[in-house]
Amino acid sequence: ARCLTTLMKLKHIIWDWNGTLLDDRWLCVESINKSLLKRNLPLIDEEKYLDIFCFPVENYYKKLGFDFEKEPFTISGSEFIANYNARFHEPELQPGVVQLLEFLKSVGLTQSILSAGKQEFVSDWIIHHRLEKYFLNVLGIDNHYASGKIEIGKNLVSEMEYDTDELLLVGDTIHDREVANAMGVMCVLIAQGHTSYSRLQATGATVFNDLFDLKRYLQDLLPVNRSVST
Repeated sequence: ARCLTTLMKLKHIIWDWNGTLLDDRWLCVESINKSLLKRNLPLIDEEKYLDIFCFPVENYYKKLGFDFEKEPFTISGSEFIANYNARFHEPELQPGVVQLLEFLKSVGLTQSILSAGKQEFVSDWIIHHRLEKYFLNVLGIDNHYASGKIEIGKNLVSEMEYDTDELLLVGDTIHDREVANAMGVMCVLIAQGHTSYSRLQATGATVFNDLFDLKRYLQDLLPVNRSVST
């Protein structure tokens, strides 16, 4: 992914959803612990989760002790989805989301969602949290198992009127960095979602503690950016 020195050209932000804008780590931990308990496997806390969560999700399940020779991933994977979906609307937005989206809109940036969540769920979430007005595109995937985000991201870039150096992807996982690299766009990561700060930092991406830090950073850059472009 490109270095942030080209951020002056920024015109469009592509947001990850779960963990980045939606505060759902606690629900992911509670949902997976139900499945672990059922199989007499060790339970995890949020700290452990931050250290091991990864894509593909199958690898994360293996780290947790699931044995796919005894039982296919589709069983435990579907069980997690059912546990999570039973409390689908309980997670709230990360602190500062609306203020940040509103600020970016006010300085003329357009925005999209690119999620590894299922398309219908992501659309439902955006409506539930009344965020429709902020996004040109709300894109999820066509399966429950969080695969295919890179392809959707590449398609998004090819269909948009922006050059790749005018795009910034904001995510919260190592995979988001990989997606940005594959798309050829800049990337920053937020360390309040599904991956620890140290693991995110190891990707070489710029890492912020939270959305307030990101907003301060963008506020310092964007007024200059806007005056140049008008």
